[in-house]
Amino acid sequence: MTIVLADLDDPRVAALVAEHLAEMEPTAPACSRHALSLDQFADPAVRFWVAEAGAALVGSVALKDLGGGHLELKTMRVEPSMRGTGLGRRLLQHALDAARAAGAVRVSLETGSGDVFVPARGLYRAHGFTDCEPFGDYRPDPHSTFLTLALRERG
Repeated sequence: MTIVLADLDDPRVAALVAEHLAEMEPTAPACSRHALSLDQFADPAVRFWVAEAGAALVGSVALKDLGGGHLELKTMRVEPSMRGTGLGRRLLQHALDAARAAGAVRVSLETGSGDVFVPARGLYRAHGFTDCEPFGDYRPDPHSTFLTLALRERG
């Protein structure tokens, strides 16, 4: 399995993003879902990676630059058939390594507050993320949990 930068022209990437958006749809009202669309990944502030297993894409993770050394973790997803294999940890570690290499001081994320997101919140907390207030353009929302991880002190 390899983790590579996503090619937004690859139809497999479009399908992976569409599956992610469809999976998120029943978890919260539209105003409370913050997953990126395929077009939003073209933003130069976003770096998007996919996990390849043979010809299949089985996971994804992205980082969005919020400015000032603060990055947001986006589109952290593992295909259902690959859940429980450690791929989520690998994707998260890949993103955190990339954030550190870019000189980021903080990585934050928004994830759902519902039961379906319990494993995701557990993964993030196991890697040192702690609860925080909404950041960036987010506002308090009962459907959202906000987490953050300090990577290093500002120098």
